[in-house]
Amino acid sequence: MKHQTALQLGSQRVRAAWASLRLAAFVLVLALSPSTYRDPAVRATLVRQIALGTGPLLAWFTVLVAVGSLVLIRIVVVTAASYGLNRYALDMVVRVLVLELIPLIAALAVAVRITLPEGVRLAAQITPERLAAWRRDGRDPLAVEGAPRVVGGVFAVVALAAVSCAVSLVLAYLVVHGFTPAALPAYTRKVGQVFTPAVSLVFVLKTLALSLSVSLVPVVSALRIASSRNAGVLSEVGSLVRMFLLILLIEIGSLMVNYA
Repeated sequence: MKHQTALQLGSQRVRAAWASLRLAAFVLVLALSPSTYRDPAVRATLVRQIALGTGPLLAWFTVLVAVGSLVLIRIVVVTAASYGLNRYALDMVVRVLVLELIPLIAALAVAVRITLPEGVRLAAQITPERLAAWRRDGRDPLAVEGAPRVVGGVFAVVALAAVSCAVSLVLAYLVVHGFTPAALPAYTRKVGQVFTPAVSLVFVLKTLALSLSVSLVPVVSALRIASSRNAGVLSEVGSLVRMFLLILLIEIGSLMVNYA
């Protein structure tokens, strides 16, 4: 009896995971389809997600990353100098800070401040009456509410990561070389040696994967909660766990590809 119950529970979890994966694929296809944005309501939701999500977050996140980068860069430079490893200091800063930490921190910040709250709000907004109204108008709720939130989350992560990486690279140059353009050719050559084509490709794919993880999982969880109406807090916690598990797997995969 216990064996049968365990099999049933495992089968239910597999079916739920498969359903979530299919729903995520549908939402992603809609988000990438240009025809989705012909609807003025979808465009308005997308603009609102980008303006109200990325705009306020970008300023304070960049300031925090700049302060943290200054501290980390100074620690690495001083430590490397104390061991006579000055020539490796910039390499360590770029690899640890730019390649690994900033995309991860950007994804976590967007998840906490944008996508997870939007997922909870979406689950509360999608009522049976609203779904019926959308169907009467011939509109897909996945396109109306799901796709703009996914695109907004991806845009937020990419924007935060790009701006923060640029700021960190500038700060690294200023900390090491000061306010002089004389060392700029050597610095750009050093950074270029780190950002080889393979490493750059992994960096871009990792950032996109992190952005999709923190954007798709809350939306898919919200849509499933709205469709079942019997999930509640446990499903939200499960969504959080799945999202952080995906982030962990992406980080492990990128580290294996870059350093294995």
